[in-house]
Amino acid sequence: MKPGEPGKIGLALGGGAARGWAHLGVLRALHERGVQVECVAGTSIGALVGASFALGKLNLLEEFVAEIDWKRILSFLDVTFPRSGLIEGNELLEFFQSYVQEREIETLPLPYCAVAASLNTGREVVLNRGSLTEAVRASISVPGIFTPLRRGDEFLVDGGLVNPVPVSAVRGLGADYVIAVDLNQERSWEERKASPPSHAMKQKPPRLPQKEEGPFREFLERFRRLEIPDLSLGKRWFQKDPSPNIFEVMAGAINIMEAQITAQRMVTDPPDLLIQPKVGGIGFFEFHRSEEAIAAGYEEAVKALQNLKRPLPPPERP
Repeated sequence: MKPGEPGKIGLALGGGAARGWAHLGVLRALHERGVQVECVAGTSIGALVGASFALGKLNLLEEFVAEIDWKRILSFLDVTFPRSGLIEGNELLEFFQSYVQEREIETLPLPYCAVAASLNTGREVVLNRGSLTEAVRASISVPGIFTPLRRGDEFLVDGGLVNPVPVSAVRGLGADYVIAVDLNQERSWEERKASPPSHAMKQKPPRLPQKEEGPFREFLERFRRLEIPDLSLGKRWFQKDPSPNIFEVMAGAINIMEAQITAQRMVTDPPDLLIQPKVGGIGFFEFHRSEEAIAAGYEEAVKALQNLKRPLPPPERP
């Protein structure tokens, strides 16, 4: 495609747990500047935001995240016996189904796909047909935290293990020009705990949950109610301690891995425009910090659009 020629603009939304609300800021900036996105692929939280965008229900998601707090987050954490994951994910799936209603991916207004990874083969699985809610549920199944989604004899987990920023997937939907959003520019755990992010917006700096207070106390109580003797050791997970707790260890390890995979894939399959919001200070489960995540996504998208070396292609005419 030559500069000035019509082309289909596709959006690749990367994974990043709570940092994924930055995608909303990016989409807002693109909309304000008249950028017409015609297909979208998402990994993990990017699959959820991408699904909302493809459905034309982004405004409903924005309303939801503006009101989210720890109590609402905890309502989605249906603790299970930790055989293949700490959280079953049924509560989250039911919420998403009520939010988007049950839809087949083929019926969406925009071409869409979610990226997952197969535990059976280790390969990337692009979900572009069938149940939308199951595709999102598979893509967000962070290993060790959410149980895998079973599809026939195959078990699917978070697509960030294989394709954290799904540039290739959105090209597979027919995109001529790909805008990618990468949330994996991670700061170390020490740096994140030492200083608040640049978009603090008067919020308190993140801190480790304490034994006496915090949302994870209720989460821990759910383990105790399972009446599994060995899980009594879990009470030490969330006590005040200079070392990271189990969730920070799992999330940190996944972030490191995804950052390395992203760097490699950006070399072999680079997007036409890369947006990297500064959200490294937002923790894995800090979904309540949506305001600063959205602000960070908006700011970086505006900068990226202003610094374009060549203009975006005009939309194709039907």
